[in-house]
Amino acid sequence: MAHRRSDEGRRPATPLVDTTRIRDVALLGPSGGGKTTLVEALLAATGTIPRAGSVDEGTAVTDQDAAARHQRRSVALAVAPVRHRDTHVNLVDTPGYPDYIGQVRAGLRATDAALFVVGAHGGVDEATVRLWRECVRTGTPRAVVITQLDHRRADPERVLVECARAFGPGILPLYLPVTASNGETTGLHPVLDHGADPWGGRIGLRDPAMAHRELVEAVIAESEDDALLETYLRGASPREDQLLDDLARAVLTGDLHPVLPVAATEGVGLTELLDLVTRVLPSPAERECPPVTGADGAPERVPLGDPDGPLLAEVVGSFANTYLGPVTLLRTFSGSLRADDRVRVAGHGLEGAGRPEHAVVERVGRIHSPLGMELRETGLCVAGDICAVTKLAGAETGDTVSTPERPLVISPWTLPEPLLPIAVTAADPSAEDLLGRNLSRMAATDPGVRIEQHEDTHQLVLWCTGEGHADLVLTRLGAGEVDLRVEPVRVPLRQTFAGPARGHGRHVKQTGGHGQYAVCDIEVEPLPRGGGFDFEDLTVGGSVPRQFVPSVERGIRALMARGLTEGVPLVDVRVTLLDGRAHSVDSSDAAFQTAGALALRDAASKVALPLLEPVDEVAIHTPDDCLGPVLGDLAARRAQVLGTEPAPEAGWTLVWAEVPEAELSRYLVELNQLTSGRADFHRVFAGYEARDD
Repeated sequence: MAHRRSDEGRRPATPLVDTTRIRDVALLGPSGGGKTTLVEALLAATGTIPRAGSVDEGTAVTDQDAAARHQRRSVALAVAPVRHRDTHVNLVDTPGYPDYIGQVRAGLRATDAALFVVGAHGGVDEATVRLWRECVRTGTPRAVVITQLDHRRADPERVLVECARAFGPGILPLYLPVTASNGETTGLHPVLDHGADPWGGRIGLRDPAMAHRELVEAVIAESEDDALLETYLRGASPREDQLLDDLARAVLTGDLHPVLPVAATEGVGLTELLDLVTRVLPSPAERECPPVTGADGAPERVPLGDPDGPLLAEVVGSFANTYLGPVTLLRTFSGSLRADDRVRVAGHGLEGAGRPEHAVVERVGRIHSPLGMELRETGLCVAGDICAVTKLAGAETGDTVSTPERPLVISPWTLPEPLLPIAVTAADPSAEDLLGRNLSRMAATDPGVRIEQHEDTHQLVLWCTGEGHADLVLTRLGAGEVDLRVEPVRVPLRQTFAGPARGHGRHVKQTGGHGQYAVCDIEVEPLPRGGGFDFEDLTVGGSVPRQFVPSVERGIRALMARGLTEGVPLVDVRVTLLDGRAHSVDSSDAAFQTAGALALRDAASKVALPLLEPVDEVAIHTPDDCLGPVLGDLAARRAQVLGTEPAPEAGWTLVWAEVPEAELSRYLVELNQLTSGRADFHRVFAGYEARDD
């Protein structure tokens, strides 16, 4: 894996047919860690672009300034293809902000390995640790790149130690930086090749002999070659080329995570990084396909990485192009996709997010290899590759693309739980339809947002994954077309009876001709929480004619829905019709509905009507050192703590509590502030409880 710079010119996009010569790699890490700079340096080093920083943002954004382009690129997936040693590498740059975990998960679905990019002057924050856990959960092979070695406050040794402490075992350097007397990084020392030291400089981070021994022993521990172990036990150090296959196996199984330092702006470590990607990280043929079912829901087996197999691809993102319209990013797992192919686009429904289950047959437009927002037409996308296609107007993020003859559906990745509610309305009522269309487009491209039209408060509530996500959603919704107004999120309250009470309803009017006559007597008593509504008729002797008993019930139900206090429905009561009177001519359905409502109002005037508020059961996953502040904060929110127990991870605790919804509208933001972004929580509706006023 010797150092070599590429002086090849910019290559045109060419179709691929060999899945083993493809690598799909996600770049993960904090904002400011150097992911985008690293990608641009790799593009320039391989001749994909003339120089770093010259990636074409595409015609869709030529009228936007650089700051707007950077914001869009920093919160969305960006695919950058490079070619190295006859291998096609798709580098997928993911957002570095915790709010955009949905896009990160889409990036992990699109790729087969992850490079964690950590700045040498920064370190490992909690958001990066969460991303690491995401990869552990999905079984994604990982390597670590320590960037920005040329930063004046660079301390790669400290960052390496932080990575080992934060990420766990298996964090071992594959290269060590070589520095000159002035502290400048001049090259890299290959740890696997113990005898190599071509630079004549000082080798940083740690003792090379110790690093070599630790890495070799870790690789041999995963080796299936007994002869290699015997060679090592006899005191002979295996050659680098003897260890590469076993190193790749150890990375694939998740037992080893090589670390490589890079100074991207100086060109140091770029070729070594590309060698790591192409020779150590897995190809699409070595990874398992997500679970797949047929249109009938029965499990299907699909040959992974076979260009001649059945077509199986997944929508991992989308963007708009001024001239081409909607552009859909696809990761192809099996088969081959060609321009003008007829395909079936199907997706699982996302309840409450405005995305019903769907399946449509469409014709693919052109097929491109994406470079940021620049599109380079190829006409073909084979198993393992990532492509951008046009004219799939019905495609939504997470959808499966297959053939109409063999319809398939991929099990969707786990979506982030949106926990920050934002209530919005169009300032101009005439723009409500346009707002609805914008919401539909957003639901198709951003599965991290959930749309709720609340039936009680009549508010349109957007559930987002954080403040940054909410700002982006509101910006996209407005987009110069809709003047949005953000409102406080209202909590739907209820009322009930504190105890039993009787009510009398008399509706008698004479207006010439037929009048209105209805009298009824009822008894109301409370039911347990969640008991709903019961109605019982105990009249005798026809005091309320049979045909008018349902009228009394309808009148009571209608008033309960409207609320004795306007906008606050009445719930959890049993109403018994005891007696009444009717007139042979003037009684009617409408009269008895009115009498029933009057009787309910009369009963309500004789007893307390406590307000009920919605309560959620909340599960909080917090570090032990934040447990005290978290519990204190819950007490201030009128919460009832149900219990605590140690979490599976050492140093963490799970807390269960019932918390009024009114206290949770900003809890996501405030919990992040309280725990420096380390804790997370989950909420489910538990029911209604009496509010303490």
